[in-house]
Formats: sequence, C-alpha cells, structure tokens
Amino acid sequence: MTDCLPTERDGANGAWRGCPPAPAIDPASPLLFVINASAGALDLDAKRAVIQAALASHGRKGELLSCNPGNLAQVATAAAVRALERNTAVIAVGGDGSLNTVAQAAHAAGCAMGVIPYGTFNYFARAHGIPTEPLAAARLLLDARPQPVQVGGINDRVFLVNASLGIYPELLQDREAFKARFGRSRWVAFIAACNTLLRAQRRLRLHIDTGIDVRDLQTLTLFIGNNPLQLQQFGAEPADTLAGTPGDGSLAALVLRPIGTVAMIRLMLHGAMGRLGEAAGIESFEFLSMVVKPRLSRGHRTVKIAFDGEVARMRTPIDIRVLDQPLYLLKAPASTSATRPPGP
Repeated sequence: MTDCLPTERDGANGAWRGCPPAPAIDPASPLLFVINASAGALDLDAKRAVIQAALASHGRKGELLSCNPGNLAQVATAAAVRALERNTAVIAVGGDGSLNTVAQAAHAAGCAMGVIPYGTFNYFARAHGIPTEPLAAARLLLDARPQPVQVGGINDRVFLVNASLGIYPELLQDREAFKARFGRSRWVAFIAACNTLLRAQRRLRLHIDTGIDVRDLQTLTLFIGNNPLQLQQFGAEPADTLAGTPGDGSLAALVLRPIGTVAMIRLMLHGAMGRLGEAAGIESFEFLSMVVKPRLSRGHRTVKIAFDGEVARMRTPIDIRVLDQPLYLLKAPASTSATRPPGP
C-alpha cells in the first residue's frame, strides 16, 4: 500500500488524500472477531452471545476467535491476514490494550478493523463515535464502512490513544494491581493514580528533538496523546501550533516537571476537575515527529514504555510520530466524536 504523506492530509475535516482506496468489505464474507476472553466484566459466553445476537439480527456471518492475552497477538495477526484475503474485517473485542494488539495486526496487513469495546475508559471507541454498550457497538459495525483514522507510532509499535515513559507506565501497573484487588471502575483507577503520583521520585533526563525544536529537560513523565477525548477530559489540550489537532493531524506531548508533594496534590485536583493544563509543572505542545533520548545508567539500553494500557521495554532512542499510513476503522458514515463524560 502507498504511504499517505502528512502534507497531503486535511486535518481540519479528517479527510485523507493520496491514500489508496479503503479495503473492500464483502457482506457475504464472515467477519473475524478476535475476543480477549479476560477483558471486561462479562465472561466469554456473554461476549459470544452479544456478537451472535448482532449477527443474527443482520443476517451476517462471523467467526468468533477466542484467546487469552498470551496468544492475542498471534491470533490477531493470523486473522488480519485472512481478513485482507477474504475482503472482510477483523473485529477487536476487548479493552484499549486488546484494541492496540489487533490494530497493530490490522495496520500491518492493511485490512479493515472494527471495535466492540469492553474496557474501563474506552477512549478510542468513544472518540470515533462507537457506542460503549457492546451490543450497540456490534450492530453499528455491521452497517459501517472502513474510514481512515490517525494512529501514532512509537519505535515499531502502533498506538491508538497514548504512549508514555516515566512514571505513567508505573501508574498503569499500579492501576492493574488496584483493579485486581478492588474491582474495575474509574474511581479505582483514579485512586490508584493518586497513590502512584504521591510517591513519585524517579526523574528522567531527556533530550528531545522534534525537527523544529531541540531541548533537554528533567521530567517525571513524558505523555503522548493521540486521542482528543482523553486530552479534553484532562483539560490538557496544547496550544494550536500545527495544522489539524492531536489525533487528527498531530500528536500532543505533556511533560510533568519534578514538583513537591503539595504541588503534586494540587496537580491531582486540577486533573480531577479537568483542568490539568492550568496546573504548575505541566507543559504541553503539538508535534508530528519526535526523537527522545533518555539519559540511562551505564549498561542500560532500554526504557519502560506504556502504550494504550500495555507496558513493555524498548531500546533507545525512542522514535514517536504520526504514521503516514492510517488505520481503516469501521465507522458509521455520519459518526461523530462522543461527548465528554462525567467522572475522573
């Protein structure tokens, strides 16, 4: 497939120019559902029942491919290749982490992808007008058509919502531990975040080159946003300095400077009220590409990275950019971004 150059993209209305046609969808070809059996509150049988009910109501066929986190990538890769060969789509059934794994496979293969969300926040689905109620999402994708959407790249990985290094990966690991103990909810996630931030100690020394600006800085975390809904909820949208907006033409970077405990408490309160951009110690800016070189201890060549809720180690330097090639997402023709919900 031919790359779509960022300069050929009209970020103001989400159109992509210079791209090949969207992948064909044959209604007679079964959709391929990749189901993360461990994602969300519902068990596997309940998830399968939702999909089967939607398929039956539309007279469509589907193959339900159940897997666990350990073999999710393998199942998704095989399904994406089959989807392209059969003129159909691969459907991710799970939370943002599961969606990331399927998107990695769909983007590499060039096939269309659909989403049935089962996560806690479901930022990706909500930003693209996909219902968070699974049956409604399943029904929508059966009438949807592939439309190009922006994805970010961090080294050799795709990300849909965000990527980060520093304290944020630790926050995600603490959040999973809190969820395992206290259950899945936004308030549990918020309390876990407060616990992590209040004991934040480790500082990163970073050399950042955006091709426009070069800087050296100390930070507790570098957060990269590709999702306007999440940035709006934080109240941390950067100043508009590039064509398009984060998630639709550019990416957003948020830098958390080292601050004391009292200032950290104030920062958390600002974040809870959706006014993170007003807090002391937060800097944000737009960019298209960025190379990050952390200063590491002798003998260390990797750094912990979080992307869409997953955590892995990557070799430095870290290359972060808007990818030229979009992801072809099944969306309703007239879909619009979801409105900002209440809560943390």
